[in-house]
Amino acid sequence: MMPAKQQYKAKCCMVERFEVALNTPVGRLTTAIDVPTGFIPITAIVPVARRLGEEAAQLEVQHATEAGQAISCRIGCAACCRMLVPLSAPEAFALRDYVGQLPTDRRALLLNRLSDTKDRIKQAGLWDRLNDVAEASMPVSDDELDPINRSYYTLRMPCPYLENELCSIYEARPSACRELLVTSPAELCQDLVQNPVTPLQVSMRISSILGLAWGTLTDSPPRLIPLPMALEWAERHEEESRRTWPGSALLDQVLDHMWRFLSQAFQKK
Repeated sequence: MMPAKQQYKAKCCMVERFEVALNTPVGRLTTAIDVPTGFIPITAIVPVARRLGEEAAQLEVQHATEAGQAISCRIGCAACCRMLVPLSAPEAFALRDYVGQLPTDRRALLLNRLSDTKDRIKQAGLWDRLNDVAEASMPVSDDELDPINRSYYTLRMPCPYLENELCSIYEARPSACRELLVTSPAELCQDLVQNPVTPLQVSMRISSILGLAWGTLTDSPPRLIPLPMALEWAERHEEESRRTWPGSALLDQVLDHMWRFLSQAFQKK
C-alpha cells in the first residue's frame, strides 16, 4: 500500500487518499481509496472493504469468461436467497445503521418481516442454535455450521430482505451475497444441496476479512452473525459499535487480512 501525500477537504472532514495494489491469483488489482484521517467507527471501513472485494471478484469473473465460462446469475434469480447468510460484526453494525435511516414505513415493513422470520425459525427450533453461533466465544468450525446451514435451507424460507424476488437492501447487502456467483446452469440452484452447483472461486472473503479485523481490534473472536438476527445482535452490542480508530489504522487492518487471504489463495494454486 502506497499512501498519497496529498490531503484535502471533502464533506467537511479531512481524508487521505491511498493507492492500493493487491496481487490476486487472476491478476493485479490497483485502485485509489479515500479514508478519513480522524477517528472513525468500524462501519466506515465496510464500504471500502466491500468495494475492494467486488473489484477483486470482477477479476475472477473476467478470468472465468476468458476461460469460456459464463456467470449464470441474473436479476430476479433469487434461489440462493433461501440460504443462511453470515455477517461479520462490522457488517451487522453497518446494516443496523442502514435500516435505521430508512423512511419510517419502509423500516416498519422490514422489522415486521424480520419478526415473522424469527417466529418461523423459532418454530423450527433453530433460533437458539443461531444465537449460539452469533455469541460464540470461539470460532465455530465448518463441521458445526454445516448441519445448521442444512436445517435452515430445508425451510426454503426467503430472506426477510427479499421483495418480489429482488433484494430490497441491494446497496447494503452482505458481502457473502455479493460473492456468491455460479457458472453452472441456473436451474441447478433450485436445490443447492442435491445439485452439483459450481460457484465462482473467490480469493477474498470480505465478511471473514472484516470479522478477523474486528477480532484483532477488539481482542474478540471473529464472529459469524446469521442475517435474520443481525439487527438484534447489533442492538445488543451497540456500545461496542461506538468505538473508533484512526481511519488509516482500520484500512491497514483490512489490508493486512486481505494479504493473508491472498497468500493462502496463491498457496492453493
